[in-house]
Amino acid sequence: MNSLYVAALGMINQQINIDVISNNLANINTPGFKKSAINFSDIYFQGIKNQNTQEQTEQTIKEQDQNQISKTTVNFDSLIGVGSKANAINRIFTQGIIQESENPLDLAIEGDGFFKVILPDGTLGYTRDGSFHVDASGNIVNSNGFKLQPPISINQGFKEILVSKDGNISIVPLDSDEAVNIGKINLFSFPNPSGLQSLSDNVYIETPASGNPKELNNGFTILQGYKEMSNVNVIEEVVNMINAQRAYEINSKAVKTSDEMMSVRNNLR
Repeated sequence: MNSLYVAALGMINQQINIDVISNNLANINTPGFKKSAINFSDIYFQGIKNQNTQEQTEQTIKEQDQNQISKTTVNFDSLIGVGSKANAINRIFTQGIIQESENPLDLAIEGDGFFKVILPDGTLGYTRDGSFHVDASGNIVNSNGFKLQPPISINQGFKEILVSKDGNISIVPLDSDEAVNIGKINLFSFPNPSGLQSLSDNVYIETPASGNPKELNNGFTILQGYKEMSNVNVIEEVVNMINAQRAYEINSKAVKTSDEMMSVRNNLR
């Protein structure tokens, strides 16, 4: 009785679906977080032949070139599916909510692009989380201490820091009222952002599926004093959770029904 295993697969898949939804909701206040969505697909179909009554049909084909009538017998088998599988879990890189902050180095990207940072092991990572600050060595780093790339250092005291919409950074020194440019923040894009590999700390790394990063020259705006929050929609996720719960419930009823049918069969006298 395949229904027992098919329904069990359905329950397993909905459990994975709930895990994805729960992770989205858990990161609703995580800056730069991008929600995930699960995709399902059917597995394969199994042909079934009824030994008692095979369905057959005869098709009459007229040959145009020869004035003859030939008969072809075609056998049709019944096909039945054997379940579904979680095909992929994809990141959805839609724009998150822009929220004002009091930190002048909180930077929100409006449009495409990622900030590039360097991880402790030397790997280059990419993030939408623009929560930056100046560390003890004068380097601009994110909230996890990863240095911005290309590196930007501030080797003197300043009374104000300015970030333009195209990423140019300037400071106003303590002994002057004139702004001095100290570098530029570069943003990068990917042909397929959904192919990026997710790490912890809101960081992604490139993969063959994502393609190579390309530096952006336009199509974005950097907003100083703002954070891009997650793109998780609470109402949408709660509705998805209800649907997943109902799907899990109906699959569990299919398991129970299969069990009852086997019980009846086993108790036949």
